[in-house]
Amino acid sequence: MSSTKCIMGTRKKARAFVRVRPTDDFAHEMIRYGDDNRTINIHLRKDTQRGMVANQQTDWSFKLDGILHNASQDVVYETVAKDVVSQALSGYNGTIICYGQMGAGKTYTMTGATDTYKHRGILPRALQQVFRTIRERPTQAITVRVSYLEIYNDSLFDLLSTLPYVGPSVTPMTIVENPQGVFIKGLSVHLTSQEEDAYSLLFEGESNRITASHTMNKNSSRSHSIFTIYVEAQSRTLSEAKHITSKINLVDLASSDTWGKSGSEGRVLKEATYINKSLSFLEQAIIALGDQKRDHIPFRQCKLTHALKDSLVGNCTMVLVTSIYGEAAWLEETLSSLRFASRMKLVTTEPAINEKYDAERVVKDLENKLALLKHELATRNRLANRPLVNYEPLDEIRIAEISSQVRRYLERTLDEIDILSLRQIREVFNQFRVVLRQGL
Repeated sequence: MSSTKCIMGTRKKARAFVRVRPTDDFAHEMIRYGDDNRTINIHLRKDTQRGMVANQQTDWSFKLDGILHNASQDVVYETVAKDVVSQALSGYNGTIICYGQMGAGKTYTMTGATDTYKHRGILPRALQQVFRTIRERPTQAITVRVSYLEIYNDSLFDLLSTLPYVGPSVTPMTIVENPQGVFIKGLSVHLTSQEEDAYSLLFEGESNRITASHTMNKNSSRSHSIFTIYVEAQSRTLSEAKHITSKINLVDLASSDTWGKSGSEGRVLKEATYINKSLSFLEQAIIALGDQKRDHIPFRQCKLTHALKDSLVGNCTMVLVTSIYGEAAWLEETLSSLRFASRMKLVTTEPAINEKYDAERVVKDLENKLALLKHELATRNRLANRPLVNYEPLDEIRIAEISSQVRRYLERTLDEIDILSLRQIREVFNQFRVVLRQGL
């Protein structure tokens, strides 16, 4: 049996970065960066817009936490994810979400490419950092588990259910809430003692994700995915009942589908409908979170927002990476993505250290401390030539003896009652009460 508590931290805003897909046709006149490398300004020329009216807005400015332009995978990880993973290894939950336009490099940012080592994304690099830290902390026993969830057409699927020792679930998975937060009932969680084992689970899940080909991306993700790394750590050298626990949610959101540009039809069109609907619900939840006057946040509108509830409003460090195009042809989608990122910055969470206590170990530790204190008191009594005091609960014989002393004292046949401990004082008063009730 165990109990979990959080050491509350300070509230902090979610962080939002934008990553621009490299291109030779960058719209320099329409997309400009501020000198602080955090501001991105968008300008639409009136003469290039069909049907634009005179009072239509043509200029926007978005202030984010950083612009990743022509950034390598190394730079992206160092900027976006390294601190989140480091904090998770100290007991803080973390969530990194990759969002953005179709084909703009969202999944590349999260998982990367397998052809070259340097093209690895955030997810495999996070696993590498976790296991490297384990090797660097020999005085800590750190346990790592992982799970891989897919949300496809607003239904939950275990991407690791194809493993021979797991098998398909008999009952559908459900999202459950308890005092510790949100978890997925029926989702398999896998112990990984080696870095290579974690990669194998990642690749197994990736091979099971649902993709489709269209004009913008031949391997477009048609589902949202959440790869979770669960960490539990305790000291090897100290006899403590306390464990530090945390989880890192690495979320790859499916891209919103612009039907006229992607050429979606049939099954792919149906998938696009579910994707756009869930992303719309996610944005509604984010807008509600940014409104201080809102009492109700619509998390239960779809599986995606419900599964991410802890990440958006709870005990978690939140980071968003929005992938966009730099070409003029995609400016409308770029504006939409930047609006989403700026709204995410209004979300406030309260990261806290998660401490888990083993109840049996706590009791055992307290018993050991009590025995040590009794031994110290007995030693002091011997050194001070005081009579030895029994600190154990009074037995029936000792209670009877105290009762006799109290009655003899009241009958004036005993001048003093021997007092050796606080427990004895309490029993003396109790016996006075007994005598008073009996009316002597």
